Amino acid sequence: MNRPASFPLLCRSGETKRPALRLGRFLRGRQGTAAIEFAIVVPVFLALMMSTFEVGWYYFVNAALDGATVSVARYIRTGQAQNGGYQSQADRDAFFANEVCPKLSFLGDCNSRLTAEVMTFSSFSDLAADTTPMTCRDDNPTQIANLPFQPGSDDSIVRVRLCFIYNTLNPLIGLNLSRTSDGKRKVISSYILRVEPYSKNISG
Repeated sequence: MNRPASFPLLCRSGETKRPALRLGRFLRGRQGTAAIEFAIVVPVFLALMMSTFEVGWYYFVNAALDGATVSVARYIRTGQAQNGGYQSQADRDAFFANEVCPKLSFLGDCNSRLTAEVMTFSSFSDLAADTTPMTCRDDNPTQIANLPFQPGSDDSIVRVRLCFIYNTLNPLIGLNLSRTSDGKRKVISSYILRVEPYSKNISG
């Protein structure tokens, strides 16, 4: 007669053990390990990868601008620019459009990103004393309009400077090299030269 009364007690005793058994199985389980490791490692990996892309893009733009500056400086140093009709301030826009912009057009619109300055100095001491910052496309329009173009003549001391504003990759995680709120950064390249005596090589 006592068996029916004890049977529910055994069931309730077994039910109290089940949560403990489930907790033990959960703690011993390895099924979610991969997901947890993935959640920990992936953000770090993505940050490293995006930072690598950002730095690589910066060095690529920097190298492209340096190459364009050297090419423009060589064109002036050898007298090819002067002999080609680029001799005064009036020739600045044509020089920019024909000789400077095509070298960097693959990076974006030159008229909104690139500025070029070609300036002649009477001596290297005057050059060293000049600390005028380079004018870029985000500066005052009057300053941009007054950028000098002075390619000089034989034995002139000339400084060539280019400024390019490019869009950073602007990753959501990792290194961000942008310097403005709209995700852009300035890159400036300079080259100092003395013009060769090209006029002596012109016959008759």
